[in-house]
Amino acid sequence: MSNEKKQPQSNNTLFGKQNYSWMLAGLAIMAIGFILMAGGKSADPNVFDDKDVNGFRRITLAPILIVAGLIVEIFAIMKKPKDN
Repeated sequence: MSNEKKQPQSNNTLFGKQNYSWMLAGLAIMAIGFILMAGGKSADPNVFDDKDVNGFRRITLAPILIVAGLIVEIFAIMKKPKDN
């Protein structure tokens, strides 16, 4: 029998489970922003509708969601994982 002392196992993972959850949430927020920014199908392709291109959804809401998703990603990366 060996007399070696058992050392506690240290968890050297870079991110914890909570970090990955925050990262997935950030990706989902950014995906929603990109989907909202994507173009829709026009009823008549020969007519340019300025309201569709320069609407609140594409010009304001979608970029805000994309930036919010990036902020969540930065938070997820910088957050220190909890030690058990």
